[in-house]
Amino acid sequence: MTRLNLLRFAAIVMVLAMTATAQATILKIATLSPDGSSWMQKMREGADKVATATENRVRFKFYPGGVMGNDQAVLRKIRIGQLQGGAFTGGALSGHYTDAQIYAMPLKFRSLEEVDYVRQQMDPVIQEGLEKNGFVTFGLADGGGFAYIMSNQPVDTVASLQPLKVWIPAHDKMVLEAMKGFGIDPISLPIADVRTGLQTGLIDTAATTPYGAIVLQWHTQVKYLTTLPMVYIYGILAIDKKAFAKIAPDDQTLVRQIMTQAWREMDAMNREQNVEALKALQNQGIQFIDPPPEIKANWYAVAASVHQKIMDGGHITPAMVEMLDRHLNDYRSRLARTHD
Repeated sequence: MTRLNLLRFAAIVMVLAMTATAQATILKIATLSPDGSSWMQKMREGADKVATATENRVRFKFYPGGVMGNDQAVLRKIRIGQLQGGAFTGGALSGHYTDAQIYAMPLKFRSLEEVDYVRQQMDPVIQEGLEKNGFVTFGLADGGGFAYIMSNQPVDTVASLQPLKVWIPAHDKMVLEAMKGFGIDPISLPIADVRTGLQTGLIDTAATTPYGAIVLQWHTQVKYLTTLPMVYIYGILAIDKKAFAKIAPDDQTLVRQIMTQAWREMDAMNREQNVEALKALQNQGIQFIDPPPEIKANWYAVAASVHQKIMDGGHITPAMVEMLDRHLNDYRSRLARTHD
């Protein structure tokens, strides 16, 4: 083979190698969401659109149902490059960006209308914070709305909750701080172990969204739901920024556009599902407990002291709490004026 032919052959091999590499960008994404759930269906729809738009230069491979381990295990695998991302709740990413779990401060919100107003102002702040700390995201999606206390004993007052065996997510320091502020000694378990914990009596109380309770089958192990909106939960698809940067710029734009739209659709869908899930829980015989106003006032008073403990412990920055309070007060003032 002549020198000229060798050069031509080498050039062809290089082009083919570059093409193969471009076509083989696979983003491996893990999540605790069960396969077949609406979350997975919507993410797969978005992934299919990305594959089509990029002519398979970018593809997603999902690992649902916790097969890659809990959130901490998934984050470790992202760090070593075994995975490129995950679908998480905000608290899972607090180790990278403290204020990611600002919405999970207990009893901050009193209605979903408040949530919607605050999210319009603060979702971009959370996304920007995560991007600065190594994660590309595509918007926040309602994680099923509010998490409520679900238990095997009726809970109406703070005192009635304190002797119960209350579950909190493993490795969630802010939730641990909050529970201690309410006078509770909680039991920490991975999400995958909660149903078994309820079955065996290791725990008898957990807080989750109605939709989450049904999808994870926790609702089969509890008898009561306390209607206080304990925390607001959101979901987010987070991809390692370094891995995302390896995608061609034009394809990055397509991925952002398509997955952002998918996340908007998921946000609306999840809100509707939560309303339906609340009705389903009632229909299945779970008793709803709605504390009277004076009891609710005590819950909110205790929560206010808990908020301070959370800030003092460095779990949320005071500046982020001040921003949230400012937007909440703005909304409540506007609402009050419309009722005058």
